[in-house]
Amino acid sequence: MNKAVSVLVKALKLKVLDIFILKKFLGTYLMATILMLAIISMFDITEKLDAFLSAPLKATIFDYFASFLPYFANMLSPLFVFISVIFFTTKLAGNSEIIAILSSGISFNRLLRPYMIGAAVIAAATFVLSNYVIPHGNVKRIAYTNKYVKNKSVETGLDIMLMARPGEVVYMGRFENSNKTGYRFSFDKFKGKELVSRMTAQTIQYDSTRTYHWTARDYMIRDFDGMQEHITSGSIKDTIIPIEPKDFLISKNDWETLTTPQLTEYIDKQKMRGVANIKSFEIEREKRYASTAAAFILTLIGMSLSSKKSKGGMGLNIGIGLALSFSYILFSTITSSFAVSGLTSPLIAMEIPNVVYLIIAIFLYRRAKKF
Repeated sequence: MNKAVSVLVKALKLKVLDIFILKKFLGTYLMATILMLAIISMFDITEKLDAFLSAPLKATIFDYFASFLPYFANMLSPLFVFISVIFFTTKLAGNSEIIAILSSGISFNRLLRPYMIGAAVIAAATFVLSNYVIPHGNVKRIAYTNKYVKNKSVETGLDIMLMARPGEVVYMGRFENSNKTGYRFSFDKFKGKELVSRMTAQTIQYDSTRTYHWTARDYMIRDFDGMQEHITSGSIKDTIIPIEPKDFLISKNDWETLTTPQLTEYIDKQKMRGVANIKSFEIEREKRYASTAAAFILTLIGMSLSSKKSKGGMGLNIGIGLALSFSYILFSTITSSFAVSGLTSPLIAMEIPNVVYLIIAIFLYRRAKKF
C-alpha cells in the first residue's frame, strides 16, 4: 500500500502541501461516510426490525448490509464530498492556514490542484463501484428485501408482445413467473410485410437452465407459401426463441442489478424489440456517468465557498454546503422525471444538474480568487 502511494506521489509530482490537503480531504471524506452510514443503518434497522428478526443473521449481514452500505455510500457520495471539503477547508481558513499558503507565493489555482486530485480519486472509485461492483451486490440486496421485507418483483405479465428478432413477433396472453409458463402463445415470422409462419400453443414454458430454451405444449405450426399452407401439430415441442422472462417482466429497481455494459446491451436489445418501458434503465446508465462528474463540481464549489474566513464560521459554511449538496441530489431527482415523461432524453436530463452547478462553481471560484 505504501509503495503504491509512493508511486502515485512520484507520478503526480506531489509536494508536501498536496499531500497535506489530500490527507485532510480523503480522511474527512472517509470519516463523513462512516458516520453518515452509521446513522442511515440505525434508521434502516428501526424501519425493518421485524424483517431482520425473522431473517437468518448471515443473510442479513452478507446479503443485505454488505450491499446496502456500499449502495448508499455511492449514492450519497456527492453529499459526502461537499461536506468533507467544506469542513476541513473552513477549518484551514479559520486557522489562517490558507492565508499563509497564499502569502507564500502559491496561487489560488495551484491551491486547487490537490483538491482536484482528491476529487479524481473519489470519482474513479465512484465510477468503478457504480458501474461494475455495486450492481452485483444489488442482486442479493433486492432478493433479500423481496423475500423478507416486501416483495416488489413482478410475477405476472398480461398481453405481452415483443420482437424476438427482426421479423419475429412473440405474443403471450399471460405469463406466470412462478412456474415460468406462458399461456395463449403465438410466434409469427414475417418476410418483409408478408407472414410466412405462425406457431401457436396453449402453453409454453421457459427452461431457466438453458438460454432461450422453451417447451411448447399443444402446439400448431402453419407455414405459408403463397396460397399454399402446411400445418404441423403435436403435444410437445422444444424450441429456441431468443427471449427470456426478464425481457418482459420488469420489476422496480431491476436496472440497479445490471452493470453498465449489461445495461447498454439490455437497452439496445429492448429498443430493437420495441419494448417501451426502458426509460428507467437509460436514466440509471446516464446517472452513473453524471455522478462521476459531480465529485469535481461539488469539490470546486465547496473549496470556493470555504477558502475565506467568514464571520459565521464553520457552522454557516456547513449549513450552506448541506443546502447545496441536498439541492443537487433533489435537482437530479427532479430532472430524471423529465426523461420519464419524455420532455428530454435521459442524457440531457441527468446532465442538467451538472451544467447548472458547474456554472455556479465557476462563478464562486472566480469570486473567491478576487479576495
